[in-house]
Amino acid sequence: MKFLQKLLKWVAVGFTALIVILYLFDVDYLLRAVKTVYLKGHTTAFLEDYNEFPNRKIKKGIAQPWAIAKDYNTAKATETLEKTHQELKTVAFVIIKNDSIWHESYFDGFTKNSKTNSFSMAKSVVTMALGKAIMERKIKNLDQKVVDFFPKLKGKYAQEVTVGDLASMASGLSWDEKYYSPFSIVTRAYFDDDLNNVILGLNIHEKPGQSFKYLSGATQLLAMCIEKATGEYLSHYVSKHFWQPMGAENEALWQLDHAPDGTEKAYCCIASNARDLARFGKLYMQNGQWNGQQLLDPAFVKKCITPRFKESVQYGYGWWIHSISGKKLFYMRGHLGQFVIVIPEDQLIIVRLGHLKGLQTKKDPHSNDLYTYVAETYKMLASKNKIR
Repeated sequence: MKFLQKLLKWVAVGFTALIVILYLFDVDYLLRAVKTVYLKGHTTAFLEDYNEFPNRKIKKGIAQPWAIAKDYNTAKATETLEKTHQELKTVAFVIIKNDSIWHESYFDGFTKNSKTNSFSMAKSVVTMALGKAIMERKIKNLDQKVVDFFPKLKGKYAQEVTVGDLASMASGLSWDEKYYSPFSIVTRAYFDDDLNNVILGLNIHEKPGQSFKYLSGATQLLAMCIEKATGEYLSHYVSKHFWQPMGAENEALWQLDHAPDGTEKAYCCIASNARDLARFGKLYMQNGQWNGQQLLDPAFVKKCITPRFKESVQYGYGWWIHSISGKKLFYMRGHLGQFVIVIPEDQLIIVRLGHLKGLQTKKDPHSNDLYTYVAETYKMLASKNKIR
């Protein structure tokens, strides 16, 4: 009995010492990470982790339900697609053709109304908010300097970086994108309770506007600029200018660093569903117009889906770009394989949400599951003579 008491005492002492060390070395965010992710059996952020954080609502307005195609769900998923769904643990797969839902499948207990973490698909939404702020003349243009909003921004090139550099991933920010390292800046940003302080503690240490380098911190800094310029929480701004006018059927949630007046984790973490997230794809397919209302400048939309750098044709401003089998497409992309894929030529939107992402190599900036979702969708459409 005495041995057990001593053991418990030393365990308590050791645990207390560990906490003190974490605070001394300024890595106390790891306590939140352990509680939120690692003790739940995960090695990284996961689809339903929005339940573990405070959130701000992206309020809906009057719902505009999607039309349902006459031959809805008459085409079965191909064998390859079914296998991919199983291997990568898909929870939602939706095909929208000619503005109508043509096919949808849900797995693992998820439904059309289930919320999941969008992860970096939120970056596309932040870029849309930038476009709206420019449209409202609250931000001058893509060339407006970030120091106009944050004069104390640090680094050798702090005076040069623009909001356009942030949106196009050419920021020069001191940041690493290591999702699975508990000591990386991206992990700190995810679990720290003062995200603004984390971002403003970084430097613009490389010359901005020179080349593409995907950094989540750039989007977070962009969102901070938008909030400064508009005087509104990002969630409220997106709700007012996009979520409500586009007729989303469900409220969405945007994760915060702390409650109640915290900052949105803008580089990630909108919790929503496949049907409502598809609306962003439709807005861009319609060049920023929705039901006769111009929500975004068509020139800005075109800018977003056009490569900024000839050496990096896979990215524009907040959107990924590609061509598969001669079909030009652009898409929103998130950690663990979240996609909203838009193929304007065929009036086609494909949404996939799930637990795992396909193989990503250094040779190809697009993961191999993207090709599968597109190719197998076209096979399904061809089986019903829906496309040539």
